[in-house]
Amino acid sequence: MSLRVAVQMDPLENINIAGDSSFALMLSAQARGFEVWHYDVATLAYESDGSPHGRITAHAAPVTVQRVEGDHFHAGDRRRIDLARDIDVVLMRQDPPFHLGYISSALLLDRLKGTTLVANDPREVVNAPEKMFVLDYAQYMPPTLVARHLDDLRDFQKKHGSVVVKPLHGNGGKAIFRIDKHGTNLSALSEVFDQTWPEPHMVQPFLPEVSEGDKRIVLVDGEFAGAINRFPGEGEFRSNLAQGGHAEATALTEREEEICAAMGPELKRRGLVFVGIDVIGGKWLTEINVTSPTGIVAIDKFNGTDTAGLIWDAIKRRHAEL
Repeated sequence: MSLRVAVQMDPLENINIAGDSSFALMLSAQARGFEVWHYDVATLAYESDGSPHGRITAHAAPVTVQRVEGDHFHAGDRRRIDLARDIDVVLMRQDPPFHLGYISSALLLDRLKGTTLVANDPREVVNAPEKMFVLDYAQYMPPTLVARHLDDLRDFQKKHGSVVVKPLHGNGGKAIFRIDKHGTNLSALSEVFDQTWPEPHMVQPFLPEVSEGDKRIVLVDGEFAGAINRFPGEGEFRSNLAQGGHAEATALTEREEEICAAMGPELKRRGLVFVGIDVIGGKWLTEINVTSPTGIVAIDKFNGTDTAGLIWDAIKRRHAEL
């Protein structure tokens, strides 16, 4: 069955094709004979038409993609398309940050329910921010504080020594700070965070186990699909590949298998088809990434797998059930 696919993502001109998961999904869709369109979330629009769902449109262009650096895509004429009538599947793949703009676009896409399949399910993306959804699995997390008041931050730091402070809706390893065991600069950092973000902040003990790796585990429709272990670069404690980390092949620990089994059915129930979870030192769950997960290119490189193909298989099954 051929599908008409629209990919809501950042400009294709700016992506790193060597590791971009959205690009890998587009290549896989094209290889299956699917019709692929690209549009920027800024062109998404709703217009009332007398129906309960209204008309959801975007200014999109048909695209072909190839793994050729500097010549990786060709786009046809851009036009306004109806995402309910002209498209079978929308991939919601624009990068975070997760803010009101992100939420608004997700809620617009949610109005396509019953006509066009959106992956991941946009309503559940809104309900599952990376560092908030993970609190449902606190039994697998390190000690965690979500707070804004400086007294709460100080009390937690005194209890745990060296801590890591990060924005509650941050992404890509950006703006993550380590505070030493004496709490040096905690109050100054709290001021900066308070001025930058209106939401509370997340604080956790610094985990020396990060030297053993920060594992990205991908689940497809609730099932384990693959993993890589990421290590910090020189002079860094952050292991994100975007922050200079490097990846190695890996297998799951018994604890990680338990974590995947615990959350898999709930991910499937929520329509979160492509999810990446982060586990430090083989045992500490830190995030559940549902907005625009990455990692499948590196996973497939190390393991000889086809994770993008697994994702499309899951999407086709769900689309057939509409």
